[in-house]
Amino acid sequence: MNIQIFGVKKCQSTRKAERYFKERAIPYQFVDLMVRGLSKGELNSVMAAVGPENLMDTEGKEYAKSHLKYMVHDREEALLAHPLLLKTPIVRNGPKATVGYCPEIWRGWS
Repeated sequence: MNIQIFGVKKCQSTRKAERYFKERAIPYQFVDLMVRGLSKGELNSVMAAVGPENLMDTEGKEYAKSHLKYMVHDREEALLAHPLLLKTPIVRNGPKATVGYCPEIWRGWS
């Protein structure tokens, strides 16, 4: 397995996802969205797995701060430009991906 966790250190769900993999001694790579966002290829892979409508956090502070609610925007461009708009954690295992804390799905990956 090649697990990647995309998230923010202060996000409780992201910390729970990290703890889930640590407790089971499953190696993973953590990518902090405050430092680096998803590449275009990574974003397309995650969108194909979970659907583009499930990626943007429309309830978060970053969404309100960027005023995207009032603008017509391309979802993919907005997510590439502002990675903090993503729902977290995004857990990726090759072509498979989940958004949020989903241990029932992760169990099936091993």
